[in-house]
Amino acid sequence: MTTRERETESEYDYDELGLVAGLEIHQQLDTATKLFCQCPTALREPEEAARAFTRYLHPTRSELGEIDEAALEESRVDREFSYLAYDSTCLVEEDDEPPHELDSEALEAVLEIAQLMDMSPVDQAHVMRKIVVDGSNTSGFQRSTLMATDGEIETSEGAVGIEDLMLEEESAQRVEETDDGVRYSLDRLGIPLVEIGTRPDISTPEQALEAAERIGMLLRSTGKVKRGLGTIRQDVNVSIAEGARVEIKGVQSLDDIDDIVRTEAARQVELVAIRDELEAREASVGEVQDVTAVFEDTDSGVIAGALDDGGSVVGVPLYGFDELVGREIAPDRRLGTELSDHAKRHGAGGIFHTDELPAYGVTDDEVAALRDAVGAGPEDAVAIVAADTDVAEAAIQAAAERAGAALEGVPEETRGANDDGTTRYLRPLPGAARMYPETDVPPVEPDPSEVPEPELLTEKVERYQDEFSLSEGLAEQVAYGKHMPLFEEVVAGGDGDGVDPTLAATTLESTLTELRRDGVPVENLTETHIVSVLEMVESGDLPNEGVPDLLTALAAEPDRTAEEAAEEAGLGGADEAAVREAVVEVVERNEEQVEAEGMQAFSGLMGECMGALRGKADGDLVSQLLREEIQKRA
Repeated sequence: MTTRERETESEYDYDELGLVAGLEIHQQLDTATKLFCQCPTALREPEEAARAFTRYLHPTRSELGEIDEAALEESRVDREFSYLAYDSTCLVEEDDEPPHELDSEALEAVLEIAQLMDMSPVDQAHVMRKIVVDGSNTSGFQRSTLMATDGEIETSEGAVGIEDLMLEEESAQRVEETDDGVRYSLDRLGIPLVEIGTRPDISTPEQALEAAERIGMLLRSTGKVKRGLGTIRQDVNVSIAEGARVEIKGVQSLDDIDDIVRTEAARQVELVAIRDELEAREASVGEVQDVTAVFEDTDSGVIAGALDDGGSVVGVPLYGFDELVGREIAPDRRLGTELSDHAKRHGAGGIFHTDELPAYGVTDDEVAALRDAVGAGPEDAVAIVAADTDVAEAAIQAAAERAGAALEGVPEETRGANDDGTTRYLRPLPGAARMYPETDVPPVEPDPSEVPEPELLTEKVERYQDEFSLSEGLAEQVAYGKHMPLFEEVVAGGDGDGVDPTLAATTLESTLTELRRDGVPVENLTETHIVSVLEMVESGDLPNEGVPDLLTALAAEPDRTAEEAAEEAGLGGADEAAVREAVVEVVERNEEQVEAEGMQAFSGLMGECMGALRGKADGDLVSQLLREEIQKRA
């Protein structure tokens, strides 16, 4: 199905809507050390933490004396941030020591990426501080460096410009919510991260997905990016002609991008329709009022619980909003859900509104009394929050402000991606006031002339077929797989000094996968383990058939060398005499079958021979000797 056919089937004509989208791709680089210190980039388990410490973060003013609106709203939520530190955590990560110079390995990788996107590196790269007060960085800001500009990639729907290429430090990993705030782990903080921002040249959901796939392929072509869950994240900026720019953060799966764009466009269409209806009704938002008295004898468990704890019920009349607060704007999300998201930012569990009442233990009489208390008629809606008094007042005020924004249509904001393809409110869009220079790190002058242009993955597939005689399917598996750099290393460029390419490819892309499916903890295997096993096969110390058993043994006890594990498991290669002896024993044990079936008995006896040798002999040798012994007796 073509893109145009898919658009025709869609509910909307995206040209008519004026859909505009752009991408921000965040990809971790696979370097040995972090961006501003010499700590390793390997992730740790929270149970391995050696200690923890806490911080409270506050926004700071930019060089022009301004405070970023997004940072200011984030700071209004009173939270304590705790951080898990490890035996590898240094003072830079704790923000108790100035950062070191930019990591040279990361700089080289970024320049390779810039080449693949036809970008122009900057003459001098300056590190900037980007204010972040959500606790994801111990310093209260993220260090970011502009490295290249003005690139382009091709899609089937036209070129997409690449606006900028940034080198940044990865944020700390959120571990859990606590009673006082949020707990983070410092193992991820500081891993080099490349951010690629496209121009708003994307006009359909399908083009957004294609552009993301193209960028992902270019990144992997360098062989210098991390692979696996959480190592790449996509942010998507979406707007329609009558809407507003909305930044959607944290799209984990690349396959979700087109759905995210499609759903956001539809959400903005619905918000514009609600705006038009509110305008026709001359709607407005009233004043926040205490309505606790309405619910003094309520049977609603949520409200009664809040009042029993000394809290209050606070409400706001939404004049002209009847049946619009409950209107669906995305799958299982309504305008009321948007109001609730804002209320939750201030500690409330959510809101109730009259489009969904009576329900949750709230009666018809209480709804009528609520309307009377705030002066709302049948064409109006009322939203309420029941919580601790301070929380309730702050939460309902936030909900009221979001209701006010509905009168204008689509608010500019930053939203978070949900697993179901919908989004939720996070904070206002950040502005220029969040950036200011980093004075602790000297600028660098990138030299792209010293960086070779990487080979594209599509080119690797063709080379693997031509140079190594791999099938197209296996060549694609290797080129696009996470073990591609290791494959390149072990085959040593195909000059005859490396291991057999077919053996290396099948081991990395098939054997390891099969072992994982069988429950073998292959994550315990290091590259050293795998290389040693392949080299043992190449030297004749291990038959091909022994590779799965030896990898299994090493995964169970990774502290051993491949040679030690092979000796203990009896997996060393058997000489021809030993193999013939085992084959003869199998043939003699099945002498009647051999005499009756002749060479037709080969298949069954071959399996029995290989089982008897338990991976100690090469299959080709066993096959040869078995045929000889059968022929003697036939």
